Amino acid sequence: QVQPVESGGGSVQAGGSLRLSCAASGYRRGCMGWFRQAPGKEREGVATIYLGGSSPMHTYYSDSVKGRFTLSTDDATGTVYMEMENLKPEDTAMYYCAAKLRWREGVCSPSDVWSFWGQGTQVTVSS
Repeated sequence: QVQPVESGGGSVQAGGSLRLSCAASGYRRGCMGWFRQAPGKEREGVATIYLGGSSPMHTYYSDSVKGRFTLSTDDATGTVYMEMENLKPEDTAMYYCAAKLRWREGVCSPSDVWSFWGQGTQVTVSS
């Protein structure tokens, strides 16, 4: 099975930066994505990327993070990174990494069914 393991959360002041990482051992081809959930709110898709496809990488960013968050990959370790810049208090949430097996390359929709989930890492942004 695919078992995503995420890390890199923490506390930061507004305008600061954090880099989250998500590792899934042996995962070579398919969708990986980041989701977040704040207390009292529904879970929302943040960003997704397709692993194992052709360049350029197929990515998705929600409107609220577009231009501030950037995904990248490390092929050697099978790790997906999400660089978060210019963080805002409304970015405060528990962030989850998820994976979805798919052979067809292309943009991964956050509204699709995602089969494997990490334990979550907390991001807190203070004003």
